[in-house]
Amino acid sequence: MLAGVIRRWRTAFGFLVLFVLWELGVHLFGVREYILPPPTQVFRALAKNWQPVLTSAGITSLEIVSGYALAIAVSIPLAVAIVFSRAIEETVYPVVVFLQIVPKIAVAPLFIIWFGFGFTPKLLLVFLLSFFPIVIASIAGFRSIDPDIMDFVHTTGAGGLRTFAKIRLPYALPEIFTGLKVGAAISATAAVVAEFVASDRGLGYLLLQYNGDLNTQMVFATVMVLGAIGLLVYFAVELLERLVIPWHASQTDRRGELSIT
Repeated sequence: MLAGVIRRWRTAFGFLVLFVLWELGVHLFGVREYILPPPTQVFRALAKNWQPVLTSAGITSLEIVSGYALAIAVSIPLAVAIVFSRAIEETVYPVVVFLQIVPKIAVAPLFIIWFGFGFTPKLLLVFLLSFFPIVIASIAGFRSIDPDIMDFVHTTGAGGLRTFAKIRLPYALPEIFTGLKVGAAISATAAVVAEFVASDRGLGYLLLQYNGDLNTQMVFATVMVLGAIGLLVYFAVELLERLVIPWHASQTDRRGELSIT
């Protein structure tokens, strides 16, 4: 418990140092406020305009969470299918790689044509950007199991479903959570990119407005709110990882003790 509190304080201290250096740098080097406002002015501007930012943050958060959840729901079962079926691997996997290579900013206008300016295009773009790292990490996790372990399991006579639930899935979970965290970090960016392309609400739309008005303070304030949303999603996945696989080496502290708080 104490170690968890110390880690949280260290995280807060790291952000505090960042803001202090930012504030000092602006004043020491005489940077114009319209180019780089100090954090005190950014927070002051956010306090004055919190209502539209809060409303837009709720819209963007829904897009992030929905698209990310859809990516999880599709990518992990697909990874299982690719690992256990050579036919699916040879037909579907190249398509997945191709979809990742295609620039998403080029596909976004097509989503607008097909689905309009509503929620669906944003959902799909978040899904596409978050999907690939999760499915790749999941495939790597399911394939990383030691063959000697599988040989031993086969000698016990365990069925395929039981083997998957008791051996393959737990063994793959660390890799899966790696992909989930990468996808979580990307999801916030994907939502804003979608809102840049065509939207009349959300944090991306606010950023376009504030940029057009040369309101640098609110641009930074909106970016900070967006970053906070992305961090919340990321740390939620990290917390789930600590609860689900506390036995893994990545969840032990330097003294080798489990860290689940």
